[in-house]
Parts: sequence; C-alpha cells; structure tokens
Amino acid sequence: MRERAEAHLRALVGPREGVPEARLREDQWTAIEALAVHRRRALVVQRTGWGKSAVYFVATLLLREEGAGPTVIVSPLLALMRNQIAAAERAGIRAVTINSTNVDDWEPIHESIQAGEVDVLLVSPERLNNPGFRDAVLPRLAATCGLLVVDEAHCISDWGHDFRPDYRRIRTLLGDLPDGIPVLATTATANARVTADVAEQLGVSAGSTTATGSTSAEHAPAAGEGVLVLRGSLDRESLRLGVVRLRTPEQRLAWLADHLAEQPGSGIVYCLTVAATQEIADYLRSRGHAVAAYSGQTETTERHALEQDLIAGRAKALIATSALGMGFDASLGFVVNMGAPSSPVAYYQQVGRAGRGSDLPPEGASVVLLPAPEDRDIWAYFGSLAFPREDVVRRVLQVLTDEGRPLSTAALETYVELNRNRLETMLKVLDVDGAVQRVRGGWQATGREWAYDEERYRRVAEARAREQQAMLDYLATDQCRMRFLREQLDDPEAVDCGRCDNCGGLALSAEVSAGSVEEAGARLARPGVPVEPRKMWPTALTNLGLDLKGKVGDVAEEGRAVARLTDLGHGQALRELFRPGTPDGQVPVPLVKAVIGVLDDWRPRVDGIVVVESASRPALVADLADGLSRYLRVPVVGRWAIADPGVVPGQGAVNSAQRVAAVTRRYRLAGKVPAGGSLLLVDDLVVTGWTLTVAARALRQAGAGAVLPLTLAVQS
Repeated sequence: MRERAEAHLRALVGPREGVPEARLREDQWTAIEALAVHRRRALVVQRTGWGKSAVYFVATLLLREEGAGPTVIVSPLLALMRNQIAAAERAGIRAVTINSTNVDDWEPIHESIQAGEVDVLLVSPERLNNPGFRDAVLPRLAATCGLLVVDEAHCISDWGHDFRPDYRRIRTLLGDLPDGIPVLATTATANARVTADVAEQLGVSAGSTTATGSTSAEHAPAAGEGVLVLRGSLDRESLRLGVVRLRTPEQRLAWLADHLAEQPGSGIVYCLTVAATQEIADYLRSRGHAVAAYSGQTETTERHALEQDLIAGRAKALIATSALGMGFDASLGFVVNMGAPSSPVAYYQQVGRAGRGSDLPPEGASVVLLPAPEDRDIWAYFGSLAFPREDVVRRVLQVLTDEGRPLSTAALETYVELNRNRLETMLKVLDVDGAVQRVRGGWQATGREWAYDEERYRRVAEARAREQQAMLDYLATDQCRMRFLREQLDDPEAVDCGRCDNCGGLALSAEVSAGSVEEAGARLARPGVPVEPRKMWPTALTNLGLDLKGKVGDVAEEGRAVARLTDLGHGQALRELFRPGTPDGQVPVPLVKAVIGVLDDWRPRVDGIVVVESASRPALVADLADGLSRYLRVPVVGRWAIADPGVVPGQGAVNSAQRVAAVTRRYRLAGKVPAGGSLLLVDDLVVTGWTLTVAARALRQAGAGAVLPLTLAVQS
C-alpha cells in the first residue's frame, strides 16, 4: 500500500526539474496509514509546507480504490480551496467545492455526488450552519463520505487565534458519522492548549496516542487504539525572520518602497486593516511597484485573478489583510507585515505563507515585521468583539422565546445593542450549544437550558491579553526569533535557528532615503476620504416605533472626512484627538490645515453651515464650525441640536437599528434652513453614519436643496 501511496504522491506533485522522485516521509506515511489502513481519527499539527494536503489527497485515493465514499474537506480559505482543487486534478482526483461564491453550482454538485462522480468535496465552514445544507445535504454526506478532513482545525477552539463558531458544527457532523469512517484534522498553528481542546472535540479518548515527526510506520498504533495526535517540529528552515523598528508612518512606508524590490521573488505585505491595504498599494504603485490590494472586500473573480498573478510572479506583492491565505501551490519569497498581528501564533501562520517552494534562493525567504504604535489600538478594537455579557445573551434568548417564531439577525438587532457580526457570532455559539437553532427565516429558541460559561470566557480574554504581551515581547527580544515563535506554540524541539536577525543570519537595513520619506510623508499628509451616504433603512424599525423602511429618501450627498482613524497618516493625530481622556478643545493646527486641504481639493459650493452638537466635545465641534464659517465665508444657519440629553453619546452605535432609534430621539433641528440652499453638515467623528443620515433627511425635509457632510474622521 505504501508503494501505491507514493505513486499517487508523484502524480500529485508532478515532475519537477532537478527535484528527486517524490517519496513520503515517515511521519506522512504514519498519518496516511492511520487513515487509509486503520480507519482512525488523527490530529496532525505540523508546520506550513509539511505536506498536510498530500496526506489527505493520497489517503483519499487509497480509500476510493477500496470503494470508500468521497472525502469531505472543511476549509475556511477560498484561495486554498482553489489551489487544492488544481492540485487534486493533476492526480486524477475529481474535486468540487460548495461555498458562498458558487450557489448556482450546488444542485449539479449534489447530483454528481449522488452519482459517485466526486472524489473530494471542499466545503466552507459557513455551509455547515446553513439550514438547507445542514438539514438536507449534511446528513447524506455524513452517511456516505469515506474520509472527513478538517483543515485549519485550530478554528474549532476558542483558545485558538482564529476561533470560528461555524467550526463547532463539526462536532455534530462527527457524531453523525458511521463507525469506521476516518477523520483527519490538520493545523500548523496550535499550542498545547489548543491541541488538547481540538483533540477532545474530535473525540480523543484517554487511550489516544501522541506521536512526533519521527514516528515510524512500524510503530503506528493499530485500529481501535484511539486517535493519533501527530505533532512535529514547527521549525521553518527556509525562513529568515527580522524586525525593523521605525518611528513614523512615513518612514515605514518609505522603507517598504525602497526595499520591496530587494525581497526575493513575489510575496505578501500583510496589513491589519482594509484601509491600509488600499493606501499602501496606491502609494507603492505610484513608486513603480507591481502590487495590488487584497481583502475580504475584494470581489471573488478579482481575488482569483490576483492570486494567479502572485503565484505566476506577475505581481511583486499583494497588499493584503489576513483574508489572503495561499495554498498548496504557492511559492513565495517573502512576507512583510506592516503592523504586528495580535499574537505570535497568528504571526507564525502568516509568515508561513513564504518559503514553501523549491525555487527559493539558497538563503531562503525573508520575513520582515514593521510594527507601529497604532497596532495596539487595532488589537483593542478586535478584542472588543469578544463574547457578550450574560444579560445581553439572556435578552436575545428571551426575545426569541417570547416571539415564538424565527427572527432574522436584522430583526434581532432592534432588541439588543450588538453589531451584526458580533450578534451573528453569538447566535452561532448558542446554536452549537443547543439554545437556538438556525432555520429558514432566521433564528428560533429551542427551549433548552443554557449556562453562561463566564469563567471560560474570562480565561479566554486573559489568554488573549497574554498573547498580545507575547507579541510585544517578540518585537523586543534579542534572542532567536524562530525559537521564540516555536516556544509560543509549545514546540518541545525549539532551538536557535541561526537564520534570523538576532542570530546573525539576516541583515536588515533600517535606512530610508530622504526623498522617499518626503514623498511618503506628502502622500500620507494628503487629506480626504469619501463619506458615503446611507441609502437603506435598517430592517424591522417598526419594532422600535419608527415608520421607516426601504430606501432612505432625502439622502445626503457624498461627503468628506480628513481621514479614517485607522489611516497611516492623519489617523495617528485623529486617534489621539478622539482617545478617551483627551481634553475637549480647539481643532489642533495640523488638522486645521488638513481640513483646508480637503476643502481645496473638494471645493464644495455651500450657502450655509449646520453643526451637529456634541455633548462630549462641544468646544471641538464649535471651533470646527466657526473656522469653516470664516474660511468659506458662509454663516452657521442651524444646529442638529441635542433635544434629549438622556440619550447618551454613542448610544446604539453597535448596530444600525438601535442607532437610528437613538439618533431620532436625541436630536432635533434648530435654526432656519435657506430654501433650496446647499448646506455643509459639520460633525467631528462618523461611527455608523446614521447621525448624518437622519440629520440630512431632516434638513432636506426642511427645504435644503443639498446636504454635504464634512467631518474630521471616520472610525474605519
């Protein structure tokens, strides 16, 4: 069987010039044998590039030869899916995928599966919680599949750096599998705690076997001995890690422009925010670099084209968020991080995208991290999206119970102050816990008892805080960087690598040319981002006593802000201005100049100014409006005035329905609006956009011809 397995491996990887004939390593064969011979469950924790895809593809071919059903692979990365399918086809594996981007193909795919024409089905985790898929397709797959693969298995654990509630549905799938169906869970980023948690959820018993990368096939446990946990060395011998610490955003941007061409081959520049990907990509293109922005907001067809450009070397780099995860065939020469991820484990996963090919230079791939002061602010924002307080959860459960019918997520927003993503995540957790169920039309309560595990959520939050501190320690350490990362992943074999900047194996210059710094500074100092008007009212506002639905009538024009709080340039000054504890006062001079720059570029024609009153920063907003009045030589004709101070600043800002209700109660229009006049609507900070939307509607209904919003900042 091993000879057959290695024949399949050679078909999978294909012939490569100068590369010896492909053979399985002992640890790979151990995993394959556990699946294809002993029909066991296995958890494989191995570094990126170890060959986890080869294990489950080869096991699939062996199992299919013996009459087993198709392999079902749960994978969260669409880019990875596409690469896996291409690799599978080379080996004669008939692979298809069901995900959110190919809805029209679902029915033909289901028919092909029933006809036995599919060897591998790749499924995105979101499908597992789709009512139609869960109720109609999932039971059939569980009954007929020959192998279940859970890729990126750390997502199962809320201790992992990338917990995804949809993955918890896998527990249900595991319970529905007939006896003797092998299961493989794989990840490159699991420390001891995550490994134990995932193993427990996979059904690992006290008799489970843990093996290392040196385990031989001769000592592979026999059938019935429990689940194999195969954990190997997490060293990445092809990577050279380094950190470049620069003081200002323009220096970091200039460093990237000056040194990008020096990086070997093609690669990824990771950013923490979508805005940063666009800003950096625009600047690098202006400096002659072949780059493009890539994020979760990038259209599917464009994503695929960009991935192919990167793999083929037509692009020097993709400037990307963590939405970009390259797969089996990616061969990248470098990864640069503009900003530090919030944990060493997440960072290890990102840098693992580099150094996987056989065509790297002898010295290997380069990995460079350029940390920034604003990283901690971004970590804090994502940290605020943790599991809600118990009273909020109980409120949702009570609403669903009282209604006695399915409610959509949008309808539930009118009852609870949670944003859409956080509410959806909470409901998915409750679904897996059995307290609610996702059905056609939304969510409904099951009536089952549910316990709020406050102790666990607290410990998860504490673990996140420790991970952030560990990331700061990584930046400051003078010890081996690869060893540091491996120890964070509880790798018992961690030793100094001899390749990183601290080991003397990578020399990174922090020098940037004065011209590049000046040019980057000019680019970052260029103020002005669009403020798009809201065009549709939130769903189910009647639940809050508001007769508003469908399209927003009397909308504002597209407005302007100086910058986003997450921007590299003016974002830093704006974050300081709006940081809790910053005293109220006049608009700082640099931001005054930025506002003038926005106006000079925008050139709005206005007849008057209406100011949005602020309880938290009244002096700032008043100074901004007065300054604009003097500069534009138009009067302040009205105020979007606070009529109900009992509605506190920011109330309802976590979701649109609650915010519309709060803004409607809080404000009233004061002043005389010139009939048909064009008005500048002035505010300090846009968080949801609903204050400006409701104010613009009131101004238009009062007779204004056009409303143009102008603010200092938008939150994201």
